[in-house]
Amino acid sequence: MMPPGLLISAPASGTGKTTLMLGLLAALRGRGLTVQPFKSGPDYIDPGFHRAASGRASVNLDTWAMSRKTLAGLISGADGADLILAEGSMGLFDGVIRDGACGNGASAGISALTGWPVVLVLDTSGQAQSAAAVAKGFATLRPDVHLAGVVLNRVASPRHEAMLRHGMAEVGIEVLGALPRSAEIEMPERHLGLVQAGDQADLARILHAAGDFVAANVDLDRLLVVAGATRLSGPPTRITPPGGRIALARDAAFSFVYPHQLDGWRAAGAEISLFSPLNDEAPDLSADICWLPGGYPELHAAKLAAARTFQTGLRKFAETAAVHGECGGYMAMGTALIDKAGTRHEMAGLLGLVTSFAKRKMHLGYRLATLAAAMPGHGPGARLRGHEFHYSTIVAQPDAPLAEVRDANGDLVPETGSKRGQASGTFFHMIAEAT
Repeated sequence: MMPPGLLISAPASGTGKTTLMLGLLAALRGRGLTVQPFKSGPDYIDPGFHRAASGRASVNLDTWAMSRKTLAGLISGADGADLILAEGSMGLFDGVIRDGACGNGASAGISALTGWPVVLVLDTSGQAQSAAAVAKGFATLRPDVHLAGVVLNRVASPRHEAMLRHGMAEVGIEVLGALPRSAEIEMPERHLGLVQAGDQADLARILHAAGDFVAANVDLDRLLVVAGATRLSGPPTRITPPGGRIALARDAAFSFVYPHQLDGWRAAGAEISLFSPLNDEAPDLSADICWLPGGYPELHAAKLAAARTFQTGLRKFAETAAVHGECGGYMAMGTALIDKAGTRHEMAGLLGLVTSFAKRKMHLGYRLATLAAAMPGHGPGARLRGHEFHYSTIVAQPDAPLAEVRDANGDLVPETGSKRGQASGTFFHMIAEAT
């Protein structure tokens, strides 16, 4: 039986969504409840924290990249849990201008499709009753998105809280909790965003503190009452694996594959063999395909350049089987990577790609690719939806383009990916096939 659900969202990024989400997961788990987390949008860092707090894998839900059928199949993974909690991205209504598979990627679209009411987190710093005007606007903008209530964040004092509650009562919006300012549960930022869950040595303490903090300041019993029935579910959508046996790089330099992709590969019968380039391990030569995920090779460029067993083994693998890389994995497959200090590090050389972090430039957004050549799991002409997020600049890309790539507005982007022999790579991370 599908559990009810709630969407944790906010007017903007940086207002405390993740703090509340992790605190709720930890607090409800502490009560003995099984909570299934989800993440709205293409973010790949938050789900790792969700898993640590809830004990269950968190899966991305994305209306721009995924069809309604795909979303329904992923949501069905919550069957048997007591509650669903989905964390939004950016502001509740923030998405791209043009719709994709079944929406524009905004968290509000997930709420409308699933029936999960919204718990709106408000950063109340520097305002009192005016916060009610913000909440009222969010409650009335879309008739198909229901606001269950608000959680007031960064409340300065009991007097401040009283004024905030009074304003919400005047516009008929329920206050589900009020969180005072606290530095104890803040997590450090680095590089592309939050530190990853696996790199946070103090994570267990932070999650415990977040659970206690939220349990003391949010009405958990009321929260369970206002959760809405889940009205979107269905059989899992089959994902074609790139091979029957997949050698997958996995360590601090290559850490990112969307969880639903790995689950889909395994569900289709694929066997996944892990190896660590940072530990100078080579891919299993008996595998059908080698996959190098995204991550942070630029932070480990010198070590990767010195990993002779890895580089030699990868080149030997590519003589007889396909190798594919996404973003960081793509860069490691190239000829060289120039770090932020301007030092050049020799990479595997399967592709002519040379990238540089000496002059950082953000590349961020949805991508729709039409393949010009085959890549593992997909033939020429296949259309793939994905997301790109990196700061590297292409210095050289002499190989044939892998795809025609457009952004969410339909405009061509220069990061086409590339292909040479049995090696291929893209800067975007694939989310789903376009339908």
